[in-house]
Amino acid sequence: MNIVSVAKTAPPQFDVEAVRRDFPILSQQVNGKPLVYLDNGASSQRPEAVLQAMDHYYRETHSNVHRGAHTLADQATTAFEGARKKVQQFINAPSARQIIWTRGTTEAINIVANGLAEKLKPGDEILLSQMEHHANIVPWQMLAERTGAKVVPIQITPEGELDMESFHSLLGERTRILAFTHVSNALGTINPAADMVAKAKAQGVITLIDGAQAVPHLKVDVQALDCDFYAFSAHKMFGPTGIGVLYGNADLLEAMPPWQGGGEMIERVSFAGTTYNTLPYKFEAGTPAIAEAVGLGAAIDYLASLDGSAMQAAENTLLQRANELVASVPGMTVVGTARSKVPLMSFKIEGLHPSDIGTLLDQQGIAVRTGHHCAMPLMEFYEIPGTARASFAFYNTLEEVEQLFTALQKIQRLFA
Repeated sequence: MNIVSVAKTAPPQFDVEAVRRDFPILSQQVNGKPLVYLDNGASSQRPEAVLQAMDHYYRETHSNVHRGAHTLADQATTAFEGARKKVQQFINAPSARQIIWTRGTTEAINIVANGLAEKLKPGDEILLSQMEHHANIVPWQMLAERTGAKVVPIQITPEGELDMESFHSLLGERTRILAFTHVSNALGTINPAADMVAKAKAQGVITLIDGAQAVPHLKVDVQALDCDFYAFSAHKMFGPTGIGVLYGNADLLEAMPPWQGGGEMIERVSFAGTTYNTLPYKFEAGTPAIAEAVGLGAAIDYLASLDGSAMQAAENTLLQRANELVASVPGMTVVGTARSKVPLMSFKIEGLHPSDIGTLLDQQGIAVRTGHHCAMPLMEFYEIPGTARASFAFYNTLEEVEQLFTALQKIQRLFA
Protein backbone atom coordinates (compact mmCIF):
# COMPACT_ATOMS: atom_id res chain seq x y z
CA MET A 1 0.00 0.00 0.00
CA ASN A 2 1.51 3.28 -1.07
CA ILE A 3 1.57 6.45 0.96
CA VAL A 4 0.02 9.50 -0.65
CA SER A 5 2.63 12.23 -0.63
CA VAL A 6 1.93 15.61 0.94
CA ALA A 7 4.00 18.75 1.40
CA LYS A 8 7.32 17.90 3.02
CA THR A 9 7.55 20.84 5.37
CA ALA A 10 5.77 22.11 8.45
CA PRO A 11 3.36 25.05 8.09
CA PRO A 12 5.00 27.94 6.20
CA GLN A 13 5.23 30.19 9.24
CA PHE A 14 7.58 27.67 10.89
CA ASP A 15 10.87 27.18 9.03
CA VAL A 16 11.68 23.62 10.07
CA GLU A 17 14.71 23.35 7.79
CA ALA A 18 16.28 26.41 9.40
CA VAL A 19 15.60 24.95 12.84
CA ARG A 20 17.14 21.61 11.88
CA ARG A 21 20.39 23.35 11.01
CA ASP A 22 20.61 24.37 14.67
CA PHE A 23 20.87 20.69 15.73
CA PRO A 24 24.17 19.18 14.52
CA ILE A 25 23.25 15.58 15.37
CA LEU A 26 20.32 15.53 12.95
CA SER A 27 22.58 15.70 9.88
CA GLN A 28 24.29 12.36 10.49
CA GLN A 29 23.61 8.93 9.07
CA VAL A 30 22.76 5.77 11.04
CA ASN A 31 23.26 2.36 9.44
CA GLY A 32 23.89 4.10 6.13
CA LYS A 33 20.59 5.97 6.25
CA PRO A 34 19.84 9.60 7.16
CA LEU A 35 18.93 9.74 10.83
CA VAL A 36 15.22 10.07 11.55
CA TYR A 37 15.15 10.81 15.28
CA LEU A 38 11.74 10.00 16.75
CA ASP A 39 12.74 9.28 20.34
CA ASN A 40 12.25 12.76 21.73
CA GLY A 41 10.04 11.56 24.56
CA ALA A 42 13.02 9.75 26.03
CA SER A 43 15.53 12.52 25.38
CA SER A 44 15.48 15.35 22.87
CA GLN A 45 18.50 16.65 20.97
CA ARG A 46 20.44 19.83 21.77
CA PRO A 47 20.82 22.88 19.59
CA GLU A 48 24.20 24.41 18.85
CA ALA A 49 23.41 27.27 21.25
CA VAL A 50 23.27 24.86 24.20
CA LEU A 51 26.48 23.11 23.18
CA GLN A 52 28.26 26.43 22.79
CA ALA A 53 27.03 27.77 26.13
CA MET A 54 28.33 24.75 28.00
CA ASP A 55 31.60 24.76 26.07
CA HIS A 56 32.09 28.46 26.83
CA TYR A 57 31.51 27.84 30.52
CA TYR A 58 34.11 25.07 30.65
CA ARG A 59 36.66 26.91 28.51
CA GLU A 60 36.39 30.41 29.95
CA THR A 61 34.42 30.73 33.18
CA HIS A 62 34.63 27.43 35.05
CA SER A 63 34.81 27.73 38.80
CA ASN A 64 32.77 26.60 41.74
CA VAL A 65 29.87 28.89 42.52
CA HIS A 66 28.87 31.25 45.33
CA ARG A 67 31.55 31.76 47.97
CA GLY A 68 34.63 32.16 45.77
CA ALA A 69 36.49 35.46 46.17
CA HIS A 70 37.74 35.74 42.59
CA THR A 71 36.53 36.76 39.15
CA LEU A 72 35.86 33.31 37.71
CA ALA A 73 33.76 32.37 40.73
CA ASP A 74 31.73 35.53 40.26
CA GLN A 75 31.24 34.81 36.56
CA ALA A 76 30.24 31.20 37.20
CA THR A 77 27.83 32.23 39.95
CA THR A 78 26.25 34.87 37.74
CA ALA A 79 25.68 32.33 34.95
CA PHE A 80 24.43 29.67 37.38
CA GLU A 81 21.95 31.88 39.21
CA GLY A 82 21.01 33.56 35.94
CA ALA A 83 19.87 30.17 34.68
CA ARG A 84 17.72 29.75 37.78
CA LYS A 85 16.09 33.10 37.02
CA LYS A 86 15.42 31.97 33.44
CA VAL A 87 13.67 28.85 34.74
CA GLN A 88 11.56 31.00 37.05
CA GLN A 89 10.43 33.12 34.11
CA PHE A 90 9.98 30.08 31.86
CA ILE A 91 7.35 28.53 34.15
CA ASN A 92 6.16 31.85 35.66
CA ALA A 93 7.14 30.96 39.21
CA PRO A 94 6.63 33.72 41.80
CA SER A 95 10.27 33.68 42.93
CA ALA A 96 13.63 32.20 41.96
CA ARG A 97 13.99 30.90 45.53
CA GLN A 98 11.24 28.41 44.68
CA ILE A 99 13.34 26.91 41.87
CA ILE A 100 15.43 24.00 43.14
CA TRP A 101 18.05 22.28 41.01
CA THR A 102 17.81 18.49 40.94
CA ARG A 103 19.30 15.72 38.83
CA GLY A 104 15.98 15.38 37.03
CA THR A 105 12.27 14.77 37.46
CA THR A 106 12.85 11.53 39.36
CA GLU A 107 14.97 13.16 42.04
CA ALA A 108 12.54 16.08 42.27
CA ILE A 109 9.64 13.75 43.04
CA ASN A 110 11.73 11.83 45.55
CA ILE A 111 12.60 15.08 47.34
CA VAL A 112 8.92 15.90 47.73
CA ALA A 113 7.90 12.39 48.77
CA ASN A 114 10.66 12.30 51.37
CA GLY A 115 9.78 15.76 52.64
CA LEU A 116 6.08 15.10 53.14
CA ALA A 117 6.46 12.05 55.37
CA GLU A 118 5.53 13.95 58.51
CA LYS A 119 2.23 15.01 56.99
CA LEU A 120 0.97 11.43 56.60
CA LYS A 121 -0.43 8.91 59.04
CA PRO A 122 -1.83 5.39 58.68
CA GLY A 123 -4.98 5.34 56.58
CA ASP A 124 -4.15 8.48 54.61
CA GLU A 125 -4.29 8.20 50.83
CA ILE A 126 -1.95 9.24 48.04
CA LEU A 127 -3.85 9.62 44.79
CA LEU A 128 -1.97 8.87 41.56
CA SER A 129 -3.12 8.00 38.06
CA GLN A 130 -2.95 4.69 36.25
CA MET A 131 -0.82 6.26 33.49
CA GLU A 132 2.08 7.39 35.70
CA HIS A 133 5.75 6.88 34.96
CA HIS A 134 7.44 4.67 37.57
CA ALA A 135 9.19 7.80 38.87
CA ASN A 136 5.79 9.07 40.01
CA ILE A 137 4.72 5.75 41.51
CA VAL A 138 7.63 4.15 43.34
CA PRO A 139 8.59 7.13 45.57
CA TRP A 140 4.99 7.32 46.79
CA GLN A 141 4.89 3.58 47.43
CA MET A 142 8.06 3.93 49.48
CA LEU A 143 6.47 6.81 51.39
CA ALA A 144 3.32 4.77 51.98
CA GLU A 145 5.38 1.91 53.40
CA ARG A 146 7.07 4.30 55.82
CA THR A 147 3.91 6.01 57.00
CA GLY A 148 1.11 3.47 56.71
CA ALA A 149 -0.57 5.50 54.01
CA LYS A 150 -2.10 3.94 50.89
CA VAL A 151 -1.48 4.58 47.20
CA VAL A 152 -4.74 4.75 45.25
CA PRO A 153 -4.78 4.78 41.41
CA ILE A 154 -7.19 6.88 39.34
CA GLN A 155 -8.60 4.75 36.54
CA ILE A 156 -8.24 5.58 32.85
CA THR A 157 -10.46 5.02 29.83
CA PRO A 158 -9.61 2.68 26.93
CA GLU A 159 -8.77 5.79 24.89
CA GLY A 160 -6.07 6.69 27.40
CA GLU A 161 -7.76 9.58 29.13
CA LEU A 162 -8.17 9.95 32.86
CA ASP A 163 -11.57 8.71 34.02
CA MET A 164 -12.76 11.88 35.72
CA GLU A 165 -15.62 10.05 37.44
CA SER A 166 -13.00 7.82 39.02
CA PHE A 167 -10.99 10.87 40.04
CA HIS A 168 -13.96 12.58 41.65
CA SER A 169 -15.03 9.45 43.50
CA LEU A 170 -11.53 8.72 44.83
CA LEU A 171 -10.73 12.27 45.90
CA GLY A 172 -12.02 12.02 49.44
CA GLU A 173 -11.53 12.99 53.03
CA ARG A 174 -8.56 10.65 53.39
CA THR A 175 -6.72 12.04 50.36
CA ARG A 176 -3.62 13.95 51.43
CA ILE A 177 -1.54 14.06 48.23
CA LEU A 178 -2.45 14.13 44.53
CA ALA A 179 0.47 13.40 42.18
CA PHE A 180 -0.11 13.02 38.45
CA THR A 181 1.51 13.52 35.09
CA HIS A 182 0.72 16.62 33.06
CA VAL A 183 1.38 14.62 29.87
CA SER A 184 1.64 10.83 29.66
CA ASN A 185 5.05 9.67 28.46
CA ALA A 186 3.55 6.45 27.07
CA LEU A 187 0.35 7.79 25.49
CA GLY A 188 0.88 11.50 24.87
CA THR A 189 -2.36 12.33 26.71
CA ILE A 190 -2.60 15.89 28.04
CA ASN A 191 -4.39 15.78 31.38
CA PRO A 192 -6.70 18.55 32.68
CA ALA A 193 -4.13 19.64 35.24
CA ALA A 194 -5.58 22.97 36.36
CA ASP A 195 -9.05 21.52 36.96
CA MET A 196 -7.64 18.57 38.91
CA VAL A 197 -5.48 20.80 41.07
CA ALA A 198 -8.38 23.13 41.80
CA LYS A 199 -10.60 20.28 42.96
CA ALA A 200 -7.82 18.80 45.09
CA LYS A 201 -6.82 22.07 46.71
CA ALA A 202 -10.44 22.81 47.58
CA GLN A 203 -10.13 19.83 49.91
CA GLY A 204 -6.74 20.82 51.28
CA VAL A 205 -4.83 18.20 49.27
CA ILE A 206 -1.15 18.77 48.41
CA THR A 207 -0.57 18.57 44.65
CA LEU A 208 2.44 17.57 42.56
CA ILE A 209 2.59 17.54 38.77
CA ASP A 210 5.15 15.55 36.78
CA GLY A 211 5.84 17.95 33.91
CA ALA A 212 8.67 16.08 32.19
CA GLN A 213 6.69 15.52 28.98
CA ALA A 214 4.79 18.80 29.11
CA VAL A 215 7.54 21.43 29.11
CA PRO A 216 8.89 20.53 25.62
CA HIS A 217 5.46 21.06 24.04
CA LEU A 218 3.21 23.24 26.21
CA LYS A 219 3.37 26.69 27.75
CA VAL A 220 3.56 25.92 31.48
CA ASP A 221 2.45 28.50 34.03
CA VAL A 222 2.73 27.16 37.57
CA GLN A 223 0.82 30.10 39.02
CA ALA A 224 -2.10 29.47 36.67
CA LEU A 225 -1.96 25.76 37.49
CA ASP A 226 -1.78 26.66 41.19
CA CYS A 227 -0.02 23.38 41.97
CA ASP A 228 2.16 22.97 45.05
CA PHE A 229 4.99 21.24 43.19
CA TYR A 230 5.99 20.94 39.54
CA ALA A 231 8.92 18.79 38.35
CA PHE A 232 10.71 18.45 35.02
CA SER A 233 14.02 17.52 33.37
CA ALA A 234 16.30 19.52 31.09
CA HIS A 235 17.17 16.70 28.72
CA LYS A 236 13.61 16.36 27.43
CA MET A 237 13.44 20.08 26.57
CA PHE A 238 16.59 20.36 24.42
CA GLY A 239 18.96 20.88 27.35
CA PRO A 240 21.63 18.67 28.93
CA THR A 241 21.24 15.49 30.93
CA GLY A 242 21.89 15.40 34.66
CA ILE A 243 19.84 18.41 35.70
CA GLY A 244 16.19 19.03 36.44
CA VAL A 245 13.92 21.40 38.30
CA LEU A 246 11.62 21.22 41.26
CA TYR A 247 9.29 24.17 41.66
CA GLY A 248 7.64 24.26 45.04
CA ASN A 249 5.24 26.15 47.24
CA ALA A 250 7.51 28.26 49.45
CA ASP A 251 5.69 27.47 52.70
CA LEU A 252 5.81 23.74 52.05
CA LEU A 253 9.48 23.87 51.05
CA GLU A 254 10.31 25.79 54.21
CA ALA A 255 8.58 23.16 56.33
CA MET A 256 10.18 20.17 54.59
CA PRO A 257 13.45 18.69 55.89
CA PRO A 258 16.52 18.81 53.62
CA TRP A 259 16.93 16.01 51.09
CA GLN A 260 20.67 15.54 51.65
CA GLY A 261 23.23 16.87 54.10
CA GLY A 262 26.61 18.40 53.28
CA GLY A 263 28.03 21.62 51.97
CA GLU A 264 25.98 24.49 50.53
CA MET A 265 22.73 23.43 52.25
CA ILE A 266 23.96 24.69 55.64
CA GLU A 267 23.98 28.05 57.34
CA ARG A 268 26.15 27.04 60.28
CA VAL A 269 27.64 23.74 61.43
CA SER A 270 29.02 22.77 64.82
CA PHE A 271 29.18 19.48 66.67
CA ALA A 272 26.43 20.84 68.88
CA GLY A 273 24.09 21.09 65.89
CA THR A 274 23.48 22.47 62.41
CA THR A 275 21.20 25.14 61.04
CA TYR A 276 20.09 24.91 57.41
CA ASN A 277 20.43 27.38 54.60
CA THR A 278 17.57 29.36 53.11
CA LEU A 279 15.67 28.38 49.97
CA PRO A 280 16.58 27.14 47.46
CA TYR A 281 20.01 26.12 48.79
CA LYS A 282 18.54 24.08 51.62
CA PHE A 283 17.85 21.35 49.04
CA GLU A 284 21.08 21.69 47.03
CA ALA A 285 23.80 19.88 48.96
CA GLY A 286 27.26 19.70 47.38
CA THR A 287 28.76 21.17 44.24
CA PRO A 288 25.88 21.57 41.78
CA ALA A 289 25.68 20.76 38.08
CA ILE A 290 26.90 24.20 37.03
CA ALA A 291 27.55 23.61 33.34
CA GLU A 292 24.26 21.76 33.04
CA ALA A 293 22.38 24.69 34.60
CA VAL A 294 24.05 27.00 32.09
CA GLY A 295 23.00 24.61 29.33
CA LEU A 296 19.40 24.58 30.54
CA GLY A 297 19.40 28.37 30.58
CA ALA A 298 20.61 28.35 26.98
CA ALA A 299 17.89 25.85 26.02
CA ILE A 300 15.26 28.18 27.49
CA ASP A 301 16.74 31.09 25.54
CA TYR A 302 16.63 29.00 22.38
CA LEU A 303 12.99 28.03 22.89
CA ALA A 304 12.14 31.68 23.57
CA SER A 305 13.65 32.60 20.21
CA LEU A 306 11.08 30.46 18.39
CA ASP A 307 7.47 31.27 17.66
CA GLY A 308 5.72 29.10 20.22
CA SER A 309 2.37 29.05 18.46
CA ALA A 310 3.93 28.15 15.12
CA MET A 311 6.06 25.49 16.78
CA GLN A 312 3.01 23.89 18.40
CA ALA A 313 1.09 24.02 15.13
CA ALA A 314 3.97 22.30 13.36
CA GLU A 315 4.04 19.53 15.96
CA ASN A 316 0.27 19.08 15.73
CA THR A 317 0.60 18.71 11.97
CA LEU A 318 3.13 15.91 12.45
CA LEU A 319 0.78 13.99 14.74
CA GLN A 320 -2.18 14.59 12.46
CA ARG A 321 -0.27 13.18 9.48
CA ALA A 322 0.89 10.18 11.50
CA ASN A 323 -2.71 9.44 12.50
CA GLU A 324 -3.76 9.64 8.85
CA LEU A 325 -1.13 7.09 7.85
CA VAL A 326 -1.97 4.42 10.43
CA ALA A 327 -4.41 2.81 8.02
CA SER A 328 -1.57 2.31 5.51
CA VAL A 329 0.02 -0.35 7.75
CA PRO A 330 -2.14 -3.49 8.06
CA GLY A 331 -2.48 -4.69 11.65
CA MET A 332 -1.25 -1.42 13.17
CA THR A 333 -3.10 -0.11 16.22
CA VAL A 334 -2.48 3.13 18.11
CA VAL A 335 -2.42 2.73 21.88
CA GLY A 336 -3.77 5.94 23.38
CA THR A 337 -6.22 7.95 21.31
CA ALA A 338 -7.01 10.78 23.70
CA ARG A 339 -8.65 13.88 22.28
CA SER A 340 -5.85 16.08 23.59
CA LYS A 341 -2.31 14.87 22.94
CA VAL A 342 1.24 16.03 22.39
CA PRO A 343 2.96 14.71 19.20
CA LEU A 344 3.57 11.19 20.45
CA MET A 345 2.27 7.91 19.06
CA SER A 346 2.49 4.56 20.83
CA PHE A 347 1.53 1.65 18.64
CA LYS A 348 1.60 -2.08 18.11
CA ILE A 349 1.51 -4.20 14.95
CA GLU A 350 -0.25 -7.53 15.01
CA GLY A 351 2.19 -10.44 15.10
CA LEU A 352 5.26 -8.30 15.85
CA HIS A 353 7.00 -7.69 19.16
CA PRO A 354 7.72 -4.01 19.87
CA SER A 355 11.45 -4.66 20.29
CA ASP A 356 11.59 -6.28 16.84
CA ILE A 357 9.86 -3.24 15.36
CA GLY A 358 12.42 -0.96 16.98
CA THR A 359 15.38 -3.01 15.77
CA LEU A 360 14.11 -3.16 12.19
CA LEU A 361 13.37 0.55 12.15
CA ASP A 362 16.89 1.28 13.40
CA GLN A 363 18.28 -0.64 10.43
CA GLN A 364 16.52 1.96 8.29
CA GLY A 365 17.94 4.87 10.28
CA ILE A 366 14.77 5.52 12.30
CA ALA A 367 15.07 5.87 16.08
CA VAL A 368 12.03 5.05 18.21
CA ARG A 369 11.55 3.76 21.76
CA THR A 370 10.16 0.32 22.57
CA GLY A 371 9.05 -1.49 25.71
CA HIS A 372 6.88 -0.56 28.67
CA HIS A 373 8.23 3.03 28.82
CA CYS A 374 8.57 2.82 32.62
CA ALA A 375 4.78 2.61 32.80
CA MET A 376 4.17 -1.06 33.59
CA PRO A 377 0.80 -0.54 35.35
CA LEU A 378 -0.42 1.21 32.20
CA MET A 379 0.72 -1.69 30.02
CA GLU A 380 -1.06 -4.09 32.36
CA PHE A 381 -4.25 -2.07 31.84
CA TYR A 382 -3.94 -2.60 28.09
CA GLU A 383 -2.85 -6.22 28.58
CA ILE A 384 0.24 -5.80 26.43
CA PRO A 385 3.98 -6.18 27.16
CA GLY A 386 4.77 -2.80 25.65
CA THR A 387 4.55 -0.64 22.56
CA ALA A 388 6.73 1.00 19.96
CA ARG A 389 6.69 4.76 20.51
CA ALA A 390 7.39 7.49 17.99
CA SER A 391 7.70 10.84 19.75
CA PHE A 392 8.07 13.92 17.58
CA ALA A 393 9.62 17.34 18.16
CA PHE A 394 9.39 20.62 16.27
CA TYR A 395 12.54 19.75 14.29
CA ASN A 396 10.94 16.68 12.75
CA THR A 397 9.43 16.94 9.28
CA LEU A 398 6.41 15.53 7.49
CA GLU A 399 8.85 13.70 5.23
CA GLU A 400 10.23 11.91 8.30
CA VAL A 401 6.71 10.91 9.33
CA GLU A 402 6.23 9.38 5.90
CA GLN A 403 9.61 7.64 6.10
CA LEU A 404 8.48 6.06 9.37
CA PHE A 405 5.34 4.64 7.80
CA THR A 406 7.11 3.52 4.64
CA ALA A 407 9.52 1.61 6.88
CA LEU A 408 6.66 0.13 8.90
CA GLN A 409 5.02 -1.05 5.68
CA LYS A 410 8.24 -2.84 4.71
CA ILE A 411 8.44 -4.48 8.13
CA GLN A 412 4.82 -5.58 7.99
CA ARG A 413 5.25 -7.07 4.52
CA LEU A 414 8.39 -8.88 5.67
CA PHE A 415 6.45 -10.74 8.35
CA ALA A 416 3.07 -11.00 6.61
